[in-house]
Amino acid sequence: MGNDVKDDAFLPLRDVVFNRIRDDILHGKLQPGERLMEIALADRLGVSRTPVREAIRMLEQEGLVVMLPRRGAHVAYVTEKQLEDVLEARKTLETFTVNAACSRITKEQMKKLVAANEDFRNACKTGDPATIAEADLIFHNIIIEAAGNKKIGETLYNLKEQMFRYQYEYLKGIEDFSYLIREHELLIEAIGAAQSDRAVKIIRLHIDNQTLEIYKHIS
Repeated sequence: MGNDVKDDAFLPLRDVVFNRIRDDILHGKLQPGERLMEIALADRLGVSRTPVREAIRMLEQEGLVVMLPRRGAHVAYVTEKQLEDVLEARKTLETFTVNAACSRITKEQMKKLVAANEDFRNACKTGDPATIAEADLIFHNIIIEAAGNKKIGETLYNLKEQMFRYQYEYLKGIEDFSYLIREHELLIEAIGAAQSDRAVKIIRLHIDNQTLEIYKHIS
């Protein structure tokens, strides 16, 4: 599939355009402060300016785009306070999901979790930040699924999406991913043994380590 959004036949055009532009922002293809030119975006996506304009309004409501007087739409910067709020919310919710997964995870989900960490290990060998971040997301999503709370899962997914552009950047600076793989292994062991207190400590450490790396990058 190319950039032409008309390949997505089951969504309203403005939603497809919204998803494409949002994805470009979250994956760093559109940088904070960059101006969003309606004509250029419409040409690239193969649509008229109307769905692009509607998508930009939706992105503004989500906080990913800001409208500047006489300067048009720009990709929003994320303040340190906003990042702190996202990280704090993520730690709180992932603590819940890990704790719940210890008593609710099925044998099939445990197999998926082990396989996902092996995929993560292989992704780390590629050195590609996008591939690594996606493999990490899949690993954690299995734990979220095992926790069995759909609403919390949806909220966490949104938080992880908001963090993707920061995670992508800091992953580019990491040469040794072994500690991340090891933290995943320890988490698997604790969840498999239904050791909720231990699992909670590990996930908090895991998130704290990522937080330190992100702050190193943005500073």
